[in-house]
Amino acid sequence: MQRVGCLFAGQGAQSVGMGRDLAERFPAARELFQRADDLLGYPLSRVCFAGPAADLTATEHSQPAIFTHSLAAAWSAWPTGEAPTVEVAAAAGLSLGEYSALVFAGALTFDDGLRLVARRGQLMAEAGRTHPGTMASILGLEDDLVVELCQQASSVGVVVAANFNCPGQVVVSGEVAAVRRVEELARQADALRVVELEVSGAFHSPLMGSAREELVRVLEGTPIERARLPVVSNVTGEPMVAPGEVRRNLAEQLTQPVRWSACCRKVLTLGAGALYEIGPGSVLKGLMRRIDRSVAVTTVGTASEVALLRGAG
Repeated sequence: MQRVGCLFAGQGAQSVGMGRDLAERFPAARELFQRADDLLGYPLSRVCFAGPAADLTATEHSQPAIFTHSLAAAWSAWPTGEAPTVEVAAAAGLSLGEYSALVFAGALTFDDGLRLVARRGQLMAEAGRTHPGTMASILGLEDDLVVELCQQASSVGVVVAANFNCPGQVVVSGEVAAVRRVEELARQADALRVVELEVSGAFHSPLMGSAREELVRVLEGTPIERARLPVVSNVTGEPMVAPGEVRRNLAEQLTQPVRWSACCRKVLTLGAGALYEIGPGSVLKGLMRRIDRSVAVTTVGTASEVALLRGAG
């Protein structure tokens, strides 16, 4: 039996129409979207299926939307009670996707995970309004150099390296003036490209401190079980299984960098010979080409992709 790793999509992967084909074709997906609507008290499914885009991209909506879509795809591909065709060696998720991975691994129930994700999105949006900031992707420079540029720009304001996505791609996060200064320095250092991101706040930076404090309290009141399989932490790049580790790392994740390259490499060292990207889009597949081109990545986010995986395509 093949051993695989499951990678779960993060914020930014959303698009209007996401999940509609899954809900139309697979009862498990349809029931999950309905469950999310009932728990949240508003029609998340309608926001996913029909938009408008401005509503879907709002942090407080996009996070529960991607979370629900990802698990709808996973549970449609591997329905409860059916014999698995693969053995999952480990899981990981990009930022928000870590919550999807933890539900997949049995550490959180879907209901508790959705409540956490919804509250997390609200807290991050609130922190973004209270402490305005932005993020930018720096392409073509070494990780250490981008960290050094952030240190140089810190005289202007708060700015840190927030996402180590793959070799040659680092996202910086912080106060607007400081991020702009890093952009200038990166261009002077011959970065291949500098792209300012459309985000509502400086995620994975100290500007999310107020969100982290409240999330700690929410996590303390949330039941978390020992995971059935290793989930690699964004913060440490190492597997976490125990509930205490999970709580600590989920809280730290808001203000600490996402070490995605390290996460993917750890999933491979834990025995995964191939990877599934679960959720909307194919961002993680693209990143994996830069991390290790030799590893096959199969996207699992649409009805046709799920059907192929189940042997029905």
